Amino acid sequence: QVQLVESGGGLVQTGGSLRLSCAASGRTFSSYAMAWFRQAPGREREFVAGISWSGGSTFYADSVKGRFTISRDDVKNTVYLQMNSLKAEDTAVYYCAARLSTTETMRVMTWQYAHWGQGTQVTVSS
Repeated sequence: QVQLVESGGGLVQTGGSLRLSCAASGRTFSSYAMAWFRQAPGREREFVAGISWSGGSTFYADSVKGRFTISRDDVKNTVYLQMNSLKAEDTAVYYCAARLSTTETMRVMTWQYAHWGQGTQVTVSS
């Protein structure tokens, strides 16, 4: 079992940067593939970025490719999302998610992740 706590959200101007963190409890963090999803008001939760258990594979939604970077630190049991060149359409609640997996295959559907954080609000003002 793993519990996830996100932090780092806030208000930023268009073109600015934020780094989100997701701290995980549990001793088997390194066996989990991790991902970030987001949900804007009135919209479904969508995949943003994912990283495999080994850190060897990453995958991004087209809308954030080249602007966002996902990484993990298994010593700190933390996954990060570095967000650069932020746009108004990036405004959403961002959720960290985990799935027990020791393959390099990335998953992008919400139902494929068993563990979720409470979310952190990111607001990009134009």
